[in-house]
Amino acid sequence: MFVLKAFSLALVFACFALSVSDDQARQKQNVKNEASKEAKMIQGLRLVMYHVGDMQKAKDWYTKVLGYGPYFDEPFYVGFHVGGFELGLHPDDSKTAGAGGAYAYWGVKDCKAAYQRLLDLGAKPNTPVEDVGGGILAATVTDPWGNVFGVIENPHFKLEDAQ
Repeated sequence: MFVLKAFSLALVFACFALSVSDDQARQKQNVKNEASKEAKMIQGLRLVMYHVGDMQKAKDWYTKVLGYGPYFDEPFYVGFHVGGFELGLHPDDSKTAGAGGAYAYWGVKDCKAAYQRLLDLGAKPNTPVEDVGGGILAATVTDPWGNVFGVIENPHFKLEDAQ
């Protein structure tokens, strides 16, 4: 009798666990469907714009940081292609430049080396290189105009084609 009750209890527990698993699977599918709809609306990072007080110095500095010049170079805007995204410079002497402005992380293969290179090029430390979990390293510096410039080494990120 004890064995039969234990077996019945185990069977009830197994059915409950399966129904919970089924519910979780349905919830994940619903979230996936909703995320799919949202993914069509939000396609990923396209542009990060930094406001700078001296456009020529900013253009020269970011050319050194990136290792190449801008694809678009006008007095009112300078744009660089960076791995499928855009880094833009806007001439602005107002208070919008600096830490209250844009804040983005740019992918790098080696966060520690990139962070050091930015410091060597005249950036000031903002946050040190930190493991933020899952082997992802991130850090930020402040460029010569006070903008926060982030770098991130994320082995899990895969660039997907825009639809």
